[in-house]
Amino acid sequence: MDILKKIRNFAVFFCFCAMKRILVILTGGTITMVRNHETGALHPADVDTFKAFVPEMFAGNVDVEMLPFNPLIDSSDISPENWVRMATAVADNYRKYDGFVILHGTDTMSYSASALSFMLENLAKPVVFTGSQLPVGVLRSDAKENLLTAIEMAAAEDNRGKPMVPEVTIYFEDSLFRANRATKKNAEHFEAFDSYNYPSLAKAGVHIQFRENLIRYPEDNMPLFTHLKICTDVAILKLFPGINEQVVRAVLNTKGLKGVVLETYGSGNAPSAQWLYKALKEATERGIIIVNKTQCSMGSVDMGQYEVARNLLKAGVISGYDITTEALLTKMMTLFGEFPGQTDKIKHLLSIPICGEMTVDVLRQ
Repeated sequence: MDILKKIRNFAVFFCFCAMKRILVILTGGTITMVRNHETGALHPADVDTFKAFVPEMFAGNVDVEMLPFNPLIDSSDISPENWVRMATAVADNYRKYDGFVILHGTDTMSYSASALSFMLENLAKPVVFTGSQLPVGVLRSDAKENLLTAIEMAAAEDNRGKPMVPEVTIYFEDSLFRANRATKKNAEHFEAFDSYNYPSLAKAGVHIQFRENLIRYPEDNMPLFTHLKICTDVAILKLFPGINEQVVRAVLNTKGLKGVVLETYGSGNAPSAQWLYKALKEATERGIIIVNKTQCSMGSVDMGQYEVARNLLKAGVISGYDITTEALLTKMMTLFGEFPGQTDKIKHLLSIPICGEMTVDVLRQ
């Protein structure tokens, strides 16, 4: 009997030790909302109320703990200070947990998730962003499925016992995307996000199918390093037919401006107007870094294909290849914050992928 008791105790101890620990960080958003039965209005739920709507979180073989922001933040109000708070929450708890799930509103999720992909260098554990189109307190909500699958993906390990997806990702509906490749595409459907220029890392059905050949894996035994200095002296300049010199120069002459996301046509084309070339060249000569980003959802910038794009090259504009606007903007903010005044280094890092955010075709440019 003593032997059986020891075996049973060992089995219980082994299962406890093998149980994955996941920290769920609640920042706010639709997923954290519940409806007031008296007024019918939606309002943020406290942690205990939220837990009551998703008891399955605590019924499986994953040890889940929750860390709420106080107060919770609507995603329209998310700021770089909140990104620092999220990254710090991951870093401070990095040794205690096997993975992290961040609940976030959908409107700016791709900005926050992209930012954390650059802020968490040498990340070796999953950080999965998710949310919902309907509040957790609504009967037909997509919140529960998104949350539970995100937790399962954060806890998943490969046949070596290592995290299956040690990246910052976004999980929504049935797809897991690399965070800095994803963008919100739909305000009405449950399938709210897509990754137009890079395949999903996993698909969830009856079984979760991970695409290990698409996942980035860090170098072994490299410590996590956080980049918490964010510079917001950047702008987006979107070209359109009829744009005039006054508008362009108003953006480029913004006091303290360091970087510009130039959203161009097609494969990176811009009007051939001499005033535009001159304004861009003057800006780059003043040290402003301008990166060419196509307005198309799919495809890549190719500044050598058309003469109107070659004008941008002559003006000192850098190619952004197939990067998303969200990833490019947050990459700029991180680099300008981390390397103030180091223009050449920043230009180099903006022209190459540093955590899978773009595909560079060196043969074409």
